[in-house]
Amino acid sequence: MTIRVLLADDQALLRGAFRVLIDAEDDMEVVGEAADGREAVELARATRPDVVLMDIRMPGVDGLSATAAICGDPDLAGTRVLILTTFEIDEYVAQALRAGAGGFLGKDAEPTELLAALRRVAGGEPLLSAAATRAVIDRLLAQPDPDRAPAAAPERLAALTAREREVMAMAATGLSNEEIAARMYVSPFTVRTHVHRAMAKLDARDRAQLVALAYQTGLVRTPRPTSGPND
Repeated sequence: MTIRVLLADDQALLRGAFRVLIDAEDDMEVVGEAADGREAVELARATRPDVVLMDIRMPGVDGLSATAAICGDPDLAGTRVLILTTFEIDEYVAQALRAGAGGFLGKDAEPTELLAALRRVAGGEPLLSAAATRAVIDRLLAQPDPDRAPAAAPERLAALTAREREVMAMAATGLSNEEIAARMYVSPFTVRTHVHRAMAKLDARDRAQLVALAYQTGLVRTPRPTSGPND
């Protein structure tokens, strides 16, 4: 299956570099380029890509607003958004997570990292490093979105089986299906099944939202960084 990618970045040179990189892969193709968020939403609706590679800072409609529009469109339920940002800007990442983004990648990533990220997000797996997860969830819980319902109650997890809760907890730490499978001594397909069932029961659009729910319900506690002498 070919992964169809839409590029959204206001820098034409950067879009061109991404296109060359992605189109060189046998299993990927660029289906469009957008210079701002408004155009990204329009092209997403026209081309129905598997993944939108989205910059946050763009003129007019920014990447956060565009992500919310794409992820909130029922007709684009099969489209994932991979945000290009820096993990240090955690307020942006938290907003993007609320908007439904499926992954976050720094612009200083290596080409192989970008390609792997596109494949992972296209497959429905979240792209959150341990550091990014800690920063995002800390802000997400400390500053809940006033326009959304209160943080999920732990009772919401009652619908899950023990196995589904176990898989959800490991996914929240950033482990891939293959890594979870190795720890549980089961197949990646079995892990994927547990993840999809948990998402359905909790009404989570994708794994990124499942990760957020794991922290919001208290299933997983956010690890606190240890201060060092150079901090």
